Amino acid sequence: MDLAGKKIVLGLTGGIACYKAAELTRALGKAGASVQVVMTQAATQFITPVTMQALSGKPVYADQWDARIANNMAHIDLSRDADAIVIAPCSTDFISKLVHGACDDLLSTLCIARPAHLPLLVAPAMNVEMWQNPATQRNVAQLQADGIALLGPDTGAQACGENGMGRMLEPEQLLEQIIASFQPKILAGKHVLLTAGPTFEPIDPVRGITNLSSGKMGYAIARAARQAGAIVTLISGPTALDAPFGVQRIEVQTAQQMHDAVLEQLTGQDVFIAVAAVADWRVANASAQKLKKDDDDGAPVLEFAQNPDILATVAALPKRPYCVGFAAESENLLQYGEQKRQRKNIPLLVGNIGHHTFGKDDNELVLFDALGHTLLPRNDKQALARQLIAVIASRLPH
Repeated sequence: MDLAGKKIVLGLTGGIACYKAAELTRALGKAGASVQVVMTQAATQFITPVTMQALSGKPVYADQWDARIANNMAHIDLSRDADAIVIAPCSTDFISKLVHGACDDLLSTLCIARPAHLPLLVAPAMNVEMWQNPATQRNVAQLQADGIALLGPDTGAQACGENGMGRMLEPEQLLEQIIASFQPKILAGKHVLLTAGPTFEPIDPVRGITNLSSGKMGYAIARAARQAGAIVTLISGPTALDAPFGVQRIEVQTAQQMHDAVLEQLTGQDVFIAVAAVADWRVANASAQKLKKDDDDGAPVLEFAQNPDILATVAALPKRPYCVGFAAESENLLQYGEQKRQRKNIPLLVGNIGHHTFGKDDNELVLFDALGHTLLPRNDKQALARQLIAVIASRLPH
């Protein structure tokens, strides 16, 4: 679990977006975190402490003078063993309190009294005009200058009926941002381009040739790279997966489309990771209309042409990014993996046994480089993705 063992203080301030905090609490718990909810009195007008207690499994604190803590110092004790404080939703008023050091309730006092090393993340939620107000913008700028992380906001429909910036991020987006906050920014400022998923080569308008790749490994690597601070562009074949939060996804279908998209996006990239299971051949005589079954003629004769080799094309460029390839084999992985790495002339190749990983949530990887090969033992794909990103980051020029 991404947040296993983490202790999160979740603060709620007054706003209709408090309903999203309920789902965020559940999501944090499912990710392995322990959640301690602290609410302002205004927040209790939108969602009850009983609801938040039921979802977090812990008593909710809202009163600065709550005597349930033995020394009556909730503003001190609640933050001392926490790993992060998250304010979601964070109102205009509460942002102003944080900027000016106001301490007139439990949550604001807790934030100001937190240890200097303890991360504070705020998710603004307010009307578009409140967000755009110069006073709010000055406060937000000061908030960030003080080292407080801003999660959002987003643009969209608001409860007041207006539309614009100020909408709080959705719970799953907030969860992703919180998870990312704990990851070391080993790729900060780097640009990463990667391919993922299968390709689909048409036979006719309703049929085609593809493979069993789900795209899960590539999407996990894109997510890990983004969490490590990289600016990530993901070129994806057809999958049922959602784009990782903060990742630009470009959707393609065929190998040729993927090839063209990679070359179009290549300028300025520091790393290229070719994870996609790209079809080696396409149907050269694909039909513009659906092929009809004719018992007298038998099966249609398909002619094949070789697709462009995307990884080899990028690796052959005079100013190429750091190239990482993938090889899915059905046998002799150690032999074929190293042969492919040398043939493609790349510094790092990642191998696996395809039929043991396609569509699954776990994997086992072998890393091939000039010094030999290294096994990354079976683990869930997200954990493996983070290990791989750490290896890549260690090999980039600083």
